[in-house]
Amino acid sequence: MVMGSPTSANAAATYPIAPGYTVNVRSGPGTQYSLVRTLPVGAHVPIFCQRPGESISGPYGTTNIWDNIKVGEYVSDAFVKTGSDGYVAPRCA
Repeated sequence: MVMGSPTSANAAATYPIAPGYTVNVRSGPGTQYSLVRTLPVGAHVPIFCQRPGESISGPYGTTNIWDNIKVGEYVSDAFVKTGSDGYVAPRCA
């Protein structure tokens, strides 16, 4: 599978987490939301939709974009290598 490309017509693209980082997965777009789990070093995530939330600084800059990686699970886009400083997926409803 090629990084950043859809795996099928209905699947989201997958993107790598910043090298050397474990990333907290939250129940919503900010650190005030509960911790759901932690992604391990080397993880890749799908991005189903994105939404604005708390501004976070990480290896890929400072952003308020949060990536929905599973129902009820969000990670800051500052830790996901999307190749863009903007939205790469539809906004979450």
